[in-house]
Parts: sequence; C-alpha cells; structure tokens
Amino acid sequence: MPADGNMDAKPLFGRPWIFIRGVPSMDFLPPEGPLEVAFAGRSNVGKSSLINALVAKKGLARTSNTPGRTQELNYFVPDGYSGQEGDMPPMAIVDMPGYGYAQAPKELVDNWTKLVFDYLRGRSTLKRVYVLIDSRHGIKKNDDEVLDLLDKAAVSYQVVLTKTDKIKEAGVRRLLEETTEKIRKRPAAFPEVLATSSEKAGGIDDLRRAIGVAVGKPA
Repeated sequence: MPADGNMDAKPLFGRPWIFIRGVPSMDFLPPEGPLEVAFAGRSNVGKSSLINALVAKKGLARTSNTPGRTQELNYFVPDGYSGQEGDMPPMAIVDMPGYGYAQAPKELVDNWTKLVFDYLRGRSTLKRVYVLIDSRHGIKKNDDEVLDLLDKAAVSYQVVLTKTDKIKEAGVRRLLEETTEKIRKRPAAFPEVLATSSEKAGGIDDLRRAIGVAVGKPA
C-alpha cells in the first residue's frame, strides 16, 4: 500500500487485477465484503475474454473454445489490498458458469444452474449482473429464462452485446435498438444496452464506466 494510504483514490481499473478463488458451491463463497458485479451468459458467449479486456490483463480469466469450460464462480479483485477490515478491495468481479450448454452431462448442467441461481438470489453484496448476449445470435430462449429469474429476484442487470466486430456496423445499431425494445418493460433491467468487442476493445471503456456507476466508484 502506498505511504499515503490512498489506494482507493485510484480508478477501479487503474491497477492490476488478480484471481482469488473458484467457488464450486455456495459453501465456498468468500465472506461478504466488497461490492460485487457478476457476468452471466450462454456458454461460449465470451465472458472470460470480456473480463480480460476489461481489466487489461490477458489470461486472467481462462478462455476456451470449448463451451462449458467455466464450472465455478470465479472471483477477481484489484491487487494490493490485505483483505482485512479497513483495507478491503473496492469491488470484486464474478465470472459465472455459462448456461445453455446442452451437450454437457445433465447432472453437471443442473449443478451449474443451481449454483448460479442460488448465488443470484442470495448475495446481498451483488450490485449488478451483466448479462452477455452474442451479437451474432441476439437474445435466445435460455437468455430470456435468465432475465425472467433476475426480474423475479429483483436483481439489477444490464445487457451487454459481445463480439460486435463479427457483424456489420449497421447490424450492431439495429441489434441495439431491438434489444433495448425487448428489455424495455423488464422491471430489473437497466435501460441502456452496451455493445462490446473484446478483440477490438470496442465499448470496453463504456462498460468500465457503467461498472463504476453501479458500485459507486470511479472507473
């Protein structure tokens, strides 16, 4: 910690981030401390790639072309904090297991689903969930089911389009309009839809600012 003890004055993404824990079940959740934002989405939607772009650290969140790779709640925090009372990180990022991967064994899918849903319903420090939607496919049935759950649990969420570099610019604009209209009447949805590209760094600063607002810290 700097001599002036003023680490919190730095922006959220102005220091290195580290992985602290993988959580295979609710029994292993870290104690509630810093505010949390979570990333949800269908398997292979690009959650890990987006987190790596967000914190500007390649390889922090493990990426894979194999759907269903992330099987735990993976916790990331800014480095340089002791974790003790009075020196807690300003926030944590939680990478949640992907949903909607039909080719995984049913028991495994059920376990992932229960873990994710239990976390969403029971974590008081969770400030917002970022629901990632592949821009090539738009909102699918599995996505609608998750949005229904978030609405029912009154968990604030914001929709983020991923992989926008894979479609034409006009298609991105049209999808933003269509998605905004689809979520307009959902009670827990944040009204603004964000468009991102991990590969091209598109929209990453917008996402950082949105997270900063959600947790009440400068991004």
